[in-house]
Amino acid sequence: MIHADRARTDPAGLALDDGTRQRTWSELDDRVNRLVNWIHALGAKPGDHVATLMGNRVECVELMLAGIEAGVWLTPINWHLTRDEVAYVVADSGARVVFTDPDYEALAKEVLDGPVVVAGDAYEAGLRDAPDAPQSPDAPAGGPMIYTSGTTGRPKGVKRHRPPTLAGAREGQIAYAQRTGLAGPGPHLITGPCYHAAPGMFAIYAQTTGAPILILPRWNEREALAVIQEREVGQTHLVPTMFVRLLRLPEEERASFAAPALHLVLHGAAPVSRAVKERMIEWWGPVLVEYWGATESGVVTLADSEEWKTHPETVGKVLPAFEVFTVDEEGERLPPGETGLLYARHRTTPHFFAYHEAPEKTAESFLDDHTFTIGDIGRVERDDDGSDWVYLADRQSHMIISGGVNIYPAEVEAVLQEHPAVADVAVFGVPDDEWGESVKAAIQLDPDHAASDALADEILAWSRQHLAGYKAPRSIDFEAALPRHASGKLYLRKLRDPYWEGRGRRI
Repeated sequence: MIHADRARTDPAGLALDDGTRQRTWSELDDRVNRLVNWIHALGAKPGDHVATLMGNRVECVELMLAGIEAGVWLTPINWHLTRDEVAYVVADSGARVVFTDPDYEALAKEVLDGPVVVAGDAYEAGLRDAPDAPQSPDAPAGGPMIYTSGTTGRPKGVKRHRPPTLAGAREGQIAYAQRTGLAGPGPHLITGPCYHAAPGMFAIYAQTTGAPILILPRWNEREALAVIQEREVGQTHLVPTMFVRLLRLPEEERASFAAPALHLVLHGAAPVSRAVKERMIEWWGPVLVEYWGATESGVVTLADSEEWKTHPETVGKVLPAFEVFTVDEEGERLPPGETGLLYARHRTTPHFFAYHEAPEKTAESFLDDHTFTIGDIGRVERDDDGSDWVYLADRQSHMIISGGVNIYPAEVEAVLQEHPAVADVAVFGVPDDEWGESVKAAIQLDPDHAASDALADEILAWSRQHLAGYKAPRSIDFEAALPRHASGKLYLRKLRDPYWEGRGRRI
Protein backbone atom coordinates (compact mmCIF):
# COMPACT_ATOMS: atom_id res chain seq x y z
CA MET A 1 0.00 0.00 0.00
CA ILE A 2 1.02 3.66 -0.22
CA HIS A 3 2.61 3.77 3.24
CA ALA A 4 5.08 1.11 2.11
CA ASP A 5 6.05 3.20 -0.93
CA ARG A 6 6.47 6.36 1.14
CA ALA A 7 8.40 4.44 3.80
CA ARG A 8 11.01 3.74 1.13
CA THR A 9 11.08 7.18 -0.51
CA ASP A 10 10.40 9.46 2.50
CA PRO A 11 10.86 7.37 5.66
CA ALA A 12 11.16 10.32 8.06
CA GLY A 13 8.33 12.34 6.47
CA LEU A 14 5.17 12.99 8.49
CA ALA A 15 2.31 10.57 7.75
CA LEU A 16 -0.05 11.08 10.72
CA ASP A 17 -0.48 13.69 13.45
CA ASP A 18 -3.32 14.10 15.96
CA GLY A 19 -1.65 16.92 17.87
CA THR A 20 -0.40 14.53 20.56
CA ARG A 21 0.99 11.56 18.63
CA GLN A 22 2.84 11.58 15.32
CA ARG A 23 3.82 8.82 12.89
CA THR A 24 6.40 8.98 10.13
CA TRP A 25 5.83 7.02 6.93
CA SER A 26 8.33 4.42 8.11
CA GLU A 27 6.62 4.08 11.48
CA LEU A 28 3.16 3.89 9.90
CA ASP A 29 4.26 1.14 7.52
CA ASP A 30 5.79 -0.92 10.33
CA ARG A 31 2.83 -0.45 12.66
CA VAL A 32 0.19 -1.32 10.04
CA ASN A 33 2.05 -4.50 9.09
CA ARG A 34 2.25 -5.53 12.73
CA LEU A 35 -1.40 -4.67 13.32
CA VAL A 36 -2.47 -6.88 10.43
CA ASN A 37 -0.58 -9.87 11.82
CA TRP A 38 -1.83 -9.15 15.33
CA ILE A 39 -5.47 -8.95 14.17
CA HIS A 40 -5.06 -12.39 12.58
CA ALA A 41 -3.45 -13.74 15.77
CA LEU A 42 -6.40 -12.46 17.81
CA GLY A 43 -8.67 -14.74 15.80
CA ALA A 44 -10.01 -12.41 13.10
CA LYS A 45 -9.31 -13.95 9.72
CA PRO A 46 -10.14 -12.51 6.27
CA GLY A 47 -13.91 -12.05 6.02
CA ASP A 48 -14.33 -11.74 9.80
CA HIS A 49 -15.30 -8.61 11.71
CA VAL A 50 -13.40 -6.23 13.97
CA ALA A 51 -14.64 -3.04 15.68
CA THR A 52 -13.15 0.16 17.03
CA LEU A 53 -14.59 2.33 19.79
CA MET A 54 -12.31 5.31 20.25
CA GLY A 55 -11.98 9.04 19.85
CA ASN A 56 -10.08 10.83 17.10
CA ARG A 57 -6.47 9.70 17.36
CA VAL A 58 -3.76 8.24 15.13
CA GLU A 59 -4.75 4.68 16.03
CA CYS A 60 -8.08 5.19 14.20
CA VAL A 61 -6.27 5.63 10.89
CA GLU A 62 -3.77 2.85 11.62
CA LEU A 63 -6.66 0.47 12.29
CA MET A 64 -8.63 1.48 9.18
CA LEU A 65 -5.55 0.79 7.06
CA ALA A 66 -4.87 -2.47 8.90
CA GLY A 67 -8.47 -3.61 8.48
CA ILE A 68 -8.20 -3.25 4.72
CA GLU A 69 -4.87 -5.11 4.61
CA ALA A 70 -6.02 -7.81 7.05
CA GLY A 71 -9.00 -8.62 4.80
CA VAL A 72 -11.51 -8.00 7.61
CA TRP A 73 -14.64 -5.86 7.87
CA LEU A 74 -13.83 -3.06 10.30
CA THR A 75 -16.68 -1.27 12.07
CA PRO A 76 -15.90 2.09 13.70
CA ILE A 77 -18.54 2.54 16.42
CA ASN A 78 -20.13 5.90 17.17
CA TRP A 79 -19.04 6.72 20.72
CA HIS A 80 -22.11 8.94 21.22
CA LEU A 81 -24.30 5.84 21.36
CA THR A 82 -25.76 4.50 24.58
CA ARG A 83 -24.50 1.31 26.18
CA ASP A 84 -27.33 -0.75 24.67
CA GLU A 85 -26.80 0.75 21.21
CA VAL A 86 -23.07 -0.05 21.31
CA ALA A 87 -23.84 -3.56 22.52
CA TYR A 88 -26.22 -4.07 19.60
CA VAL A 89 -23.63 -3.00 17.02
CA VAL A 90 -20.93 -5.21 18.55
CA ALA A 91 -23.26 -8.22 18.66
CA ASP A 92 -24.82 -7.67 15.24
CA SER A 93 -21.45 -7.20 13.55
CA GLY A 94 -20.01 -10.33 15.12
CA ALA A 95 -16.84 -8.45 16.03
CA ARG A 96 -14.06 -10.83 17.10
CA VAL A 97 -12.09 -8.05 18.81
CA VAL A 98 -12.68 -4.41 19.78
CA PHE A 99 -9.93 -1.81 19.79
CA THR A 100 -10.67 1.08 22.13
CA ASP A 101 -9.03 3.82 24.19
CA PRO A 102 -9.06 4.60 27.92
CA ASP A 103 -12.17 6.81 27.62
CA TYR A 104 -14.29 3.90 26.35
CA GLU A 105 -12.41 0.94 27.83
CA ALA A 106 -15.00 0.10 30.48
CA LEU A 107 -17.86 0.19 27.96
CA ALA A 108 -15.98 -1.93 25.42
CA LYS A 109 -15.19 -4.59 28.01
CA GLU A 110 -18.79 -4.59 29.19
CA VAL A 111 -20.29 -5.26 25.75
CA LEU A 112 -17.78 -7.74 24.30
CA ASP A 113 -17.04 -11.15 25.75
CA GLY A 114 -13.77 -11.39 23.88
CA PRO A 115 -10.49 -9.58 23.26
CA VAL A 116 -10.53 -5.84 23.97
CA VAL A 117 -7.33 -3.95 23.14
CA VAL A 118 -6.82 -0.53 24.73
CA ALA A 119 -4.74 2.17 23.07
CA GLY A 120 -1.71 2.86 25.22
CA ASP A 121 0.61 0.35 26.86
CA ALA A 122 -1.38 -2.77 25.87
CA TYR A 123 -1.68 -1.64 22.26
CA GLU A 124 2.03 -0.81 22.00
CA ALA A 125 3.04 -4.10 23.64
CA GLY A 126 0.91 -6.07 21.21
CA LEU A 127 2.50 -4.29 18.26
CA ARG A 128 6.03 -4.98 19.52
CA ASP A 129 5.25 -8.68 19.84
CA ALA A 130 3.58 -9.04 16.42
CA PRO A 131 5.51 -10.00 13.27
CA ASP A 132 6.26 -7.17 10.83
CA ALA A 133 5.86 -9.18 7.61
CA PRO A 134 3.74 -7.31 5.02
CA GLN A 135 0.78 -8.85 3.21
CA SER A 136 1.04 -9.96 -0.39
CA PRO A 137 -0.61 -7.70 -3.01
CA ASP A 138 -2.71 -10.76 -3.91
CA ALA A 139 -4.05 -11.11 -0.34
CA PRO A 140 -7.79 -10.52 0.13
CA ALA A 141 -8.83 -6.93 0.79
CA GLY A 142 -10.95 -5.84 3.70
CA GLY A 143 -12.99 -2.70 4.11
CA PRO A 144 -15.14 -0.62 6.45
CA MET A 145 -18.57 -1.84 7.53
CA ILE A 146 -20.20 1.31 8.85
CA TYR A 147 -23.59 1.17 10.54
CA THR A 148 -26.45 3.24 9.23
CA SER A 149 -30.09 2.95 10.26
CA GLY A 150 -33.14 2.48 8.10
CA THR A 151 -36.80 3.24 8.43
CA THR A 152 -37.16 0.36 10.90
CA GLY A 153 -34.87 2.21 13.28
CA ARG A 154 -32.53 -0.75 13.71
CA PRO A 155 -29.00 0.07 12.53
CA LYS A 156 -27.49 -2.13 9.83
CA GLY A 157 -23.91 -2.58 8.73
CA VAL A 158 -23.24 -1.48 5.16
CA LYS A 159 -20.87 -3.66 3.13
CA ARG A 160 -19.91 -1.80 0.02
CA HIS A 161 -18.45 -3.68 -2.93
CA ARG A 162 -14.73 -4.28 -2.39
CA PRO A 163 -12.01 -5.49 -4.77
CA PRO A 164 -10.83 -9.06 -4.19
CA THR A 165 -7.15 -8.19 -3.64
CA LEU A 166 -5.05 -5.54 -1.91
CA ALA A 167 -3.61 -4.50 -5.25
CA GLY A 168 -7.14 -3.96 -6.56
CA ALA A 169 -8.10 -2.05 -3.42
CA ARG A 170 -5.20 0.34 -3.87
CA GLU A 171 -6.08 0.93 -7.52
CA GLY A 172 -9.68 1.60 -6.52
CA GLN A 173 -8.70 4.04 -3.78
CA ILE A 174 -6.42 5.99 -6.11
CA ALA A 175 -9.18 6.18 -8.75
CA TYR A 176 -11.67 7.33 -6.10
CA ALA A 177 -9.26 10.03 -4.89
CA GLN A 178 -8.81 11.25 -8.44
CA ARG A 179 -12.58 11.40 -9.07
CA THR A 180 -13.26 13.39 -5.91
CA GLY A 181 -10.29 15.77 -6.13
CA LEU A 182 -8.52 14.19 -3.16
CA ALA A 183 -5.49 13.20 -5.23
CA GLY A 184 -2.96 15.95 -4.83
CA PRO A 185 -0.96 17.82 -2.24
CA GLY A 186 -1.98 17.53 1.38
CA PRO A 187 -2.01 17.62 4.25
CA HIS A 188 -5.55 16.33 4.62
CA LEU A 189 -7.31 17.51 7.79
CA ILE A 190 -9.88 15.31 9.57
CA THR A 191 -12.34 17.66 11.29
CA GLY A 192 -15.18 15.27 12.15
CA PRO A 193 -15.42 11.99 14.06
CA CYS A 194 -13.40 9.19 12.48
CA TYR A 195 -16.33 6.81 13.00
CA HIS A 196 -18.27 8.62 10.25
CA ALA A 197 -17.80 7.32 6.72
CA ALA A 198 -16.93 10.66 5.11
CA PRO A 199 -14.22 12.06 7.44
CA GLY A 200 -12.52 8.70 7.89
CA MET A 201 -12.63 7.33 4.37
CA PHE A 202 -11.94 10.59 2.52
CA ALA A 203 -8.75 10.79 4.59
CA ILE A 204 -7.79 7.24 3.63
CA TYR A 205 -8.31 7.98 -0.07
CA ALA A 206 -6.19 11.13 0.23
CA GLN A 207 -3.40 9.28 2.00
CA THR A 208 -3.43 6.56 -0.65
CA THR A 209 -2.15 9.21 -3.05
CA GLY A 210 0.51 10.37 -0.57
CA ALA A 211 -1.14 13.06 1.56
CA PRO A 212 -0.23 13.22 5.26
CA ILE A 213 -3.23 13.19 7.62
CA LEU A 214 -3.78 15.70 10.42
CA ILE A 215 -6.52 14.91 12.96
CA LEU A 216 -8.54 17.30 15.12
CA PRO A 217 -9.47 15.45 18.35
CA ARG A 218 -12.73 17.45 18.50
CA TRP A 219 -14.19 20.16 16.28
CA ASN A 220 -13.31 23.69 17.34
CA GLU A 221 -13.68 26.45 14.78
CA ARG A 222 -10.76 28.54 16.04
CA GLU A 223 -8.47 25.55 16.26
CA ALA A 224 -9.54 24.41 12.79
CA LEU A 225 -8.68 27.81 11.28
CA ALA A 226 -5.33 27.84 13.06
CA VAL A 227 -4.41 24.34 11.88
CA ILE A 228 -5.52 25.02 8.28
CA GLN A 229 -3.44 28.18 8.17
CA GLU A 230 -0.36 27.18 10.16
CA ARG A 231 -0.01 23.63 8.80
CA GLU A 232 -0.81 24.69 5.22
CA VAL A 233 -3.66 22.21 4.91
CA GLY A 234 -4.50 21.40 1.29
CA GLN A 235 -7.80 19.56 1.67
CA THR A 236 -10.47 18.74 4.22
CA HIS A 237 -14.11 17.69 4.68
CA LEU A 238 -16.64 19.83 6.51
CA VAL A 239 -20.37 19.72 7.21
CA PRO A 240 -22.65 22.78 7.04
CA THR A 241 -22.87 23.09 10.84
CA MET A 242 -19.14 23.81 10.79
CA PHE A 243 -19.69 26.48 8.14
CA VAL A 244 -22.25 28.18 10.38
CA ARG A 245 -19.94 28.17 13.38
CA LEU A 246 -17.02 29.48 11.34
CA LEU A 247 -19.17 32.31 9.99
CA ARG A 248 -20.23 33.26 13.53
CA LEU A 249 -16.64 34.12 14.49
CA PRO A 250 -15.93 37.85 14.90
CA GLU A 251 -15.28 39.65 11.63
CA GLU A 252 -11.71 40.52 12.59
CA GLU A 253 -10.87 36.84 13.16
CA ARG A 254 -12.34 35.87 9.81
CA ALA A 255 -10.54 38.70 8.04
CA SER A 256 -7.17 37.58 9.41
CA PHE A 257 -7.53 34.04 8.04
CA ALA A 258 -5.47 33.26 4.95
CA ALA A 259 -4.91 29.76 3.57
CA PRO A 260 -3.45 29.86 0.04
CA ALA A 261 -2.59 26.14 0.20
CA LEU A 262 -6.23 25.13 0.74
CA HIS A 263 -7.59 23.88 -2.57
CA LEU A 264 -10.42 21.45 -1.67
CA VAL A 265 -13.19 21.56 0.92
CA LEU A 266 -15.56 18.67 0.32
CA HIS A 267 -18.93 19.05 1.96
CA GLY A 268 -22.11 17.02 2.09
CA ALA A 269 -23.92 14.78 4.59
CA ALA A 270 -26.40 17.56 5.43
CA PRO A 271 -28.30 20.39 3.76
CA VAL A 272 -26.59 23.76 3.45
CA SER A 273 -28.49 26.99 3.00
CA ARG A 274 -27.79 29.05 -0.09
CA ALA A 275 -26.84 32.09 2.01
CA VAL A 276 -24.35 30.15 4.13
CA LYS A 277 -22.68 28.61 1.11
CA GLU A 278 -22.45 31.93 -0.71
CA ARG A 279 -20.79 33.51 2.33
CA MET A 280 -18.28 30.65 2.64
CA ILE A 281 -17.32 30.90 -1.04
CA GLU A 282 -16.96 34.67 -0.69
CA TRP A 283 -14.67 34.15 2.33
CA TRP A 284 -12.60 31.10 1.34
CA GLY A 285 -12.81 31.36 -2.42
CA PRO A 286 -13.94 28.71 -4.93
CA VAL A 287 -12.61 25.73 -2.96
CA LEU A 288 -15.95 24.25 -1.83
CA VAL A 289 -17.04 21.06 -3.59
CA GLU A 290 -20.47 19.64 -2.72
CA TYR A 291 -21.34 15.98 -3.11
CA TRP A 292 -24.36 13.72 -2.83
CA GLY A 293 -24.12 10.10 -1.83
CA ALA A 294 -24.35 7.83 1.16
CA THR A 295 -22.50 5.16 3.10
CA GLU A 296 -24.09 2.66 0.72
CA SER A 297 -23.20 4.38 -2.55
CA GLY A 298 -20.18 6.54 -1.88
CA VAL A 299 -20.05 9.78 -3.86
CA VAL A 300 -22.57 9.87 -6.75
CA THR A 301 -22.50 13.57 -7.70
CA LEU A 302 -20.07 16.49 -7.39
CA ALA A 303 -20.35 20.26 -7.92
CA ASP A 304 -17.44 22.63 -7.50
CA SER A 305 -18.03 26.22 -6.45
CA GLU A 306 -18.32 27.64 -9.96
CA GLU A 307 -20.67 24.86 -11.06
CA TRP A 308 -22.83 25.45 -7.99
CA LYS A 309 -23.07 29.16 -8.81
CA THR A 310 -24.45 28.33 -12.25
CA HIS A 311 -26.71 25.59 -10.80
CA PRO A 312 -27.75 27.08 -7.43
CA GLU A 313 -28.76 24.55 -4.76
CA THR A 314 -27.71 21.53 -6.81
CA VAL A 315 -25.95 18.74 -4.94
CA GLY A 316 -23.86 18.01 -8.00
CA LYS A 317 -23.40 16.65 -11.47
CA VAL A 318 -23.77 12.88 -11.81
CA LEU A 319 -20.37 11.19 -12.00
CA PRO A 320 -19.59 9.13 -15.14
CA ALA A 321 -19.78 5.83 -13.23
CA PHE A 322 -23.46 6.43 -12.43
CA GLU A 323 -26.80 7.13 -14.03
CA VAL A 324 -29.38 8.84 -11.80
CA PHE A 325 -33.13 9.02 -12.47
CA THR A 326 -36.41 9.32 -10.61
CA VAL A 327 -39.49 7.12 -10.39
CA ASP A 328 -43.08 7.88 -9.41
CA GLU A 329 -45.15 6.20 -6.70
CA GLU A 330 -45.90 3.28 -9.03
CA GLY A 331 -42.21 2.77 -9.76
CA GLU A 332 -42.42 4.15 -13.30
CA ARG A 333 -39.43 6.08 -14.57
CA LEU A 334 -39.95 9.83 -14.78
CA PRO A 335 -38.49 12.24 -17.36
CA PRO A 336 -35.77 14.75 -16.34
CA GLY A 337 -37.12 17.60 -14.24
CA GLU A 338 -39.85 15.53 -12.57
CA THR A 339 -39.63 15.03 -8.81
CA GLY A 340 -39.68 11.48 -7.50
CA LEU A 341 -37.70 8.81 -5.68
CA LEU A 342 -34.08 8.96 -6.83
CA TYR A 343 -32.35 5.83 -8.11
CA ALA A 344 -28.67 5.47 -8.98
CA ARG A 345 -27.42 2.89 -11.44
CA HIS A 346 -23.76 1.92 -11.31
CA ARG A 347 -22.75 1.33 -14.90
CA THR A 348 -20.22 -1.47 -14.29
CA THR A 349 -20.54 -2.92 -10.77
CA PRO A 350 -23.52 -5.09 -9.78
CA HIS A 351 -24.62 -5.50 -6.16
CA PHE A 352 -22.76 -2.32 -5.20
CA PHE A 353 -23.57 -2.78 -1.51
CA ALA A 354 -25.38 -5.10 0.88
CA TYR A 355 -26.71 -4.74 4.40
CA HIS A 356 -25.04 -7.15 6.82
CA GLU A 357 -27.26 -10.13 7.58
CA ALA A 358 -30.27 -8.33 6.08
CA PRO A 359 -30.98 -9.74 2.59
CA GLU A 360 -34.58 -8.51 2.57
CA LYS A 361 -33.52 -4.95 3.38
CA THR A 362 -30.85 -5.17 0.67
CA ALA A 363 -33.36 -6.46 -1.87
CA GLU A 364 -35.78 -3.62 -1.05
CA SER A 365 -33.09 -1.09 -1.99
CA PHE A 366 -32.37 -2.52 -5.44
CA LEU A 367 -34.44 -2.13 -8.57
CA ASP A 368 -32.13 -4.54 -10.40
CA ASP A 369 -28.58 -5.79 -9.89
CA HIS A 370 -27.03 -2.42 -10.79
CA THR A 371 -29.73 0.05 -9.67
CA PHE A 372 -30.47 1.10 -6.10
CA THR A 373 -32.01 3.86 -4.00
CA ILE A 374 -30.81 5.47 -0.80
CA GLY A 375 -34.28 6.84 -0.17
CA ASP A 376 -33.94 10.45 -1.29
CA ILE A 377 -36.61 12.40 -3.12
CA GLY A 378 -35.54 14.91 -5.75
CA ARG A 379 -35.23 15.64 -9.44
CA VAL A 380 -32.62 15.40 -12.18
CA GLU A 381 -32.18 18.40 -14.47
CA ARG A 382 -30.44 17.84 -17.81
CA ASP A 383 -28.23 20.50 -19.41
CA ASP A 384 -28.06 21.19 -23.14
CA ASP A 385 -24.72 19.34 -23.18
CA GLY A 386 -26.36 16.23 -21.69
CA SER A 387 -25.00 16.62 -18.15
CA ASP A 388 -27.37 15.56 -15.36
CA TRP A 389 -27.62 17.64 -12.17
CA VAL A 390 -29.33 16.38 -9.02
CA TYR A 391 -31.51 18.51 -6.74
CA LEU A 392 -32.86 17.14 -3.46
CA ALA A 393 -36.35 17.84 -2.15
CA ASP A 394 -37.13 15.39 0.64
CA ARG A 395 -36.31 11.97 2.05
CA GLN A 396 -38.48 8.96 1.51
CA SER A 397 -37.82 7.72 5.02
CA HIS A 398 -38.07 11.19 6.62
CA MET A 399 -34.63 10.65 8.05
CA ILE A 400 -33.34 13.66 9.97
CA ILE A 401 -29.83 14.99 9.35
CA SER A 402 -28.65 17.19 12.20
CA GLY A 403 -25.10 18.51 12.04
CA GLY A 404 -24.21 15.92 9.42
CA VAL A 405 -25.42 13.03 11.62
CA ASN A 406 -28.25 10.72 10.54
CA ILE A 407 -31.14 10.41 13.00
CA TYR A 408 -33.93 7.95 12.28
CA PRO A 409 -37.41 8.90 13.54
CA ALA A 410 -38.62 5.32 13.99
CA GLU A 411 -35.88 4.65 16.54
CA VAL A 412 -36.77 7.79 18.52
CA GLU A 413 -40.50 7.09 18.27
CA ALA A 414 -40.00 3.57 19.65
CA VAL A 415 -38.39 5.02 22.77
CA LEU A 416 -40.94 7.79 23.30
CA GLN A 417 -43.82 5.37 22.92
CA GLU A 418 -42.68 3.63 26.11
CA HIS A 419 -43.28 6.73 28.24
CA PRO A 420 -46.52 6.23 30.22
CA ALA A 421 -47.95 9.60 29.16
CA VAL A 422 -47.53 8.98 25.43
CA ALA A 423 -50.43 7.47 23.46
CA ASP A 424 -49.08 8.19 19.97
CA VAL A 425 -46.01 9.96 18.62
CA ALA A 426 -44.46 11.21 15.40
CA VAL A 427 -40.86 12.39 15.11
CA PHE A 428 -39.58 14.61 12.32
CA GLY A 429 -36.99 17.25 11.52
CA VAL A 430 -37.61 20.99 11.66
CA PRO A 431 -35.34 23.76 10.35
CA ASP A 432 -32.40 24.73 12.51
CA ASP A 433 -30.05 27.51 11.43
CA GLU A 434 -27.05 25.91 13.12
CA TRP A 435 -27.67 22.17 12.78
CA GLY A 436 -29.61 22.09 9.50
CA GLU A 437 -32.40 20.21 11.24
CA SER A 438 -33.36 19.51 14.84
CA VAL A 439 -35.54 16.74 16.21
CA LYS A 440 -39.19 17.56 16.90
CA ALA A 441 -41.69 15.19 18.53
CA ALA A 442 -45.44 15.55 18.07
CA ILE A 443 -47.18 13.69 20.89
CA GLN A 444 -50.75 12.63 21.48
CA LEU A 445 -51.14 12.13 25.22
CA ASP A 446 -52.83 9.34 27.07
CA PRO A 447 -56.25 10.58 28.32
CA ASP A 448 -55.02 10.43 31.93
CA HIS A 449 -52.36 13.08 31.27
CA ALA A 450 -52.72 16.78 30.50
CA ALA A 451 -50.35 18.83 28.37
CA SER A 452 -48.03 21.14 30.30
CA ASP A 453 -44.53 22.56 30.12
CA ALA A 454 -43.58 20.39 33.08
CA LEU A 455 -44.69 17.23 31.30
CA ALA A 456 -42.84 18.25 28.15
CA ASP A 457 -39.68 18.75 30.20
CA GLU A 458 -40.20 15.37 31.85
CA ILE A 459 -40.58 13.56 28.51
CA LEU A 460 -37.54 15.34 27.04
CA ALA A 461 -35.43 14.41 30.06
CA TRP A 462 -36.68 10.84 29.88
CA SER A 463 -35.75 10.58 26.20
CA ARG A 464 -32.21 11.77 26.96
CA GLN A 465 -31.87 8.93 29.46
CA HIS A 466 -32.72 6.32 26.81
CA LEU A 467 -31.15 7.75 23.66
CA ALA A 468 -27.83 9.18 22.60
CA GLY A 469 -28.04 12.92 23.23
CA TYR A 470 -28.07 13.93 19.57
CA LYS A 471 -31.08 11.68 18.88
CA ALA A 472 -33.28 13.03 21.67
CA PRO A 473 -35.96 15.57 20.67
CA ARG A 474 -35.14 19.23 21.21
CA SER A 475 -38.81 20.18 21.48
CA ILE A 476 -42.31 18.72 21.75
CA ASP A 477 -45.68 19.67 20.30
CA PHE A 478 -48.72 18.23 22.04
CA GLU A 479 -51.49 17.32 19.58
CA ALA A 480 -55.09 16.44 20.35
CA ALA A 481 -54.77 13.60 17.81
CA LEU A 482 -52.14 12.71 15.25
CA PRO A 483 -53.32 12.75 11.60
CA ARG A 484 -53.58 9.07 10.76
CA HIS A 485 -55.49 7.30 7.99
CA ALA A 486 -57.87 4.50 8.95
CA SER A 487 -55.15 2.07 7.84
CA GLY A 488 -52.82 3.55 10.48
CA LYS A 489 -50.61 5.43 8.05
CA LEU A 490 -49.43 8.76 9.43
CA TYR A 491 -49.80 11.88 7.32
CA LEU A 492 -46.48 13.27 8.49
CA ARG A 493 -46.53 16.20 6.09
CA LYS A 494 -49.49 17.72 7.93
CA LEU A 495 -47.30 17.98 11.00
CA ARG A 496 -44.01 18.81 9.34
CA ASP A 497 -44.85 21.01 6.35
CA PRO A 498 -45.80 24.16 8.31
CA TYR A 499 -42.26 24.33 9.69
CA TRP A 500 -40.74 24.14 6.19
CA GLU A 501 -43.11 26.52 4.42
CA GLY A 502 -41.22 28.87 2.13
CA ARG A 503 -37.95 26.98 2.48
CA GLY A 504 -37.81 25.67 -1.12
CA ARG A 505 -36.61 22.19 -0.16
CA ARG A 506 -37.57 20.05 2.79
CA ILE A 507 -34.13 18.65 3.55
